[in-house]
Amino acid sequence: MQFFKLKTTVHAFDHFEEFAREFKLGAEDLVITQSFLFEPFIKALNLPCTFIMQDKYGAGEPSDEMMNAILGDLKGTRYNRVVAVGGGTVIDISKLFVLKDLNNVVDAFEHTIPLVKNKELIILPTTCGTGSEVTNISIAEIKSKHTKMGLADDAIVADHAVLIPELIGGLPMRFFAASAIDALIHAVEAYVSPKSNEYTRIFSEAAIKMILDVFCDIATNGPDQRLKRLKEMAIASNMAGVAFGNAGVGAVHALSYPLGGTYHVPHGESNYQFFTEVFKAYQAKQPKGLIQDVNGLLADEMGCSVKDVYDELDSLLGRLMDKKPLREYGMKDEEVRGFAESVMVTQQRLLQNNYVPFTVDEIEAIYRKLY
Repeated sequence: MQFFKLKTTVHAFDHFEEFAREFKLGAEDLVITQSFLFEPFIKALNLPCTFIMQDKYGAGEPSDEMMNAILGDLKGTRYNRVVAVGGGTVIDISKLFVLKDLNNVVDAFEHTIPLVKNKELIILPTTCGTGSEVTNISIAEIKSKHTKMGLADDAIVADHAVLIPELIGGLPMRFFAASAIDALIHAVEAYVSPKSNEYTRIFSEAAIKMILDVFCDIATNGPDQRLKRLKEMAIASNMAGVAFGNAGVGAVHALSYPLGGTYHVPHGESNYQFFTEVFKAYQAKQPKGLIQDVNGLLADEMGCSVKDVYDELDSLLGRLMDKKPLREYGMKDEEVRGFAESVMVTQQRLLQNNYVPFTVDEIEAIYRKLY
């Protein structure tokens, strides 16, 4: 049984320029980024790399259409390293571009081609939530199937993860909150996963403590306080990524996928909608076990009693970002059962990491409670 692994080397710099110099970015590097990051941090360096601006291929989260359009434009281009400078969308796209003989990304997600890595991958996350810089997972909307699919394979693991706090400083508060809450969910879900162990829980606990300390600081002192805590959030997000990269995430992510795939709700925001309700359901089914430990940890950090932990967590997170009923995203009452059934069929990779198993009726009940 595998206990723990971290194949990625983690680096930290204060500025992008220092990274570019240290890694000797050059003509055989493909840099995938976004225009709003390229202009302030990269353009003035006049690097001889091939640049792809992801935002020119569409807004929102990655899709098969977006990735295949980029693949088409890169046909015939030589590059030995892929450098991802961006959030979850850029990172998930970049992971696919290290694969040999890739012509249609759906082939990779459906495992109909051999997954062979033939390029080096360097990831610079520009949000404080994805953790994807240290995982072997890429998520995309497969539009032909009207759902999201996940690819989990060591062929797409980054060789280097690079933390540069200045890159996340420009995130508006709502985007900061959504990504940071997602990092907290990564750490908490990984903590109670059946695959968690003494090693992964060290990373989960450290991330939980750091993130909640920042959240309490922001709730007390205002949104601008986040700008003083960027380094901590970059590290905490990375630690949460190490935790869930080994132990996995569960039902919170699984239930959020129909919301993201059907109504295009951003990943972190979608996960936030289900976080505490899923854990209340876990608590009701099996109150003894790792959930006791994580509830105690959360309560200690927020200074509340364990019995009030989910209400207090909702209150704290609500001061960073509002939580809306699912119907406000467009979900219809008659769709609820279908979403629950779809999750059971398509998200078994995640549901296997649940603290306790859920039936389709229990999943439907969570949707209806949040509807």
